[in-house]
Amino acid sequence: MTRLMLAGATGLVGEAALQRALASPRVLQVVAPTRRPLAPHPKLVNPVVDFDTLPADADWWRVDAVACALGTTIRDAGSQDAFRRVDHDYPLAIARQAHAHGATTFVLVSAMGADADSRLFYSRTKGEVEQALGALGFASLTLLRPGLLGGERRQHRGGERIALRVMGALDGVLPRRYRIVPAERVADALLQAALHAPRGRHVVASERLLA
Repeated sequence: MTRLMLAGATGLVGEAALQRALASPRVLQVVAPTRRPLAPHPKLVNPVVDFDTLPADADWWRVDAVACALGTTIRDAGSQDAFRRVDHDYPLAIARQAHAHGATTFVLVSAMGADADSRLFYSRTKGEVEQALGALGFASLTLLRPGLLGGERRQHRGGERIALRVMGALDGVLPRRYRIVPAERVADALLQAALHAPRGRHVVASERLLA
């Protein structure tokens, strides 16, 4: 059985992954650090933290695997610097601490087009965090690269909602890699990769998440 850390448990993918992890007989315990408390559950350890000042010596860092679904948008974050802090700095800080305490597996919800050499800030940031994670030495590193996520968010994102409507109307004619990926599919892949922990570095493209 696996002791799993889930980062981003209050987001669209993270909420779905949390439900699945708590219900899974393969998961012994879920450690979900969040800014605000989650509903209690017998299998849940929920440290309420400030991601800018994560404690280095907490016992709850001792997990087998980390599933990271942290992420925001530049618009929601308010600036490129704030976006980078959430999508780059926080996942990397969590990865470093968990790895230092014995975690051997890390799974990240990244994004389609992630590329450390990209001219686009968003794609470059995603690529840079992937690159940095690869240098930490996890025995198993899986990078999920979905396109536009489908699902009902708690937070209203007007532009994203319009894009979902347009892409939904075109779903039958778009190439698979550009189709909407249901958040539940990403959550399933996130948990599967964390529990099965295939050795080496693996990239899962958006079209594979629809398979």
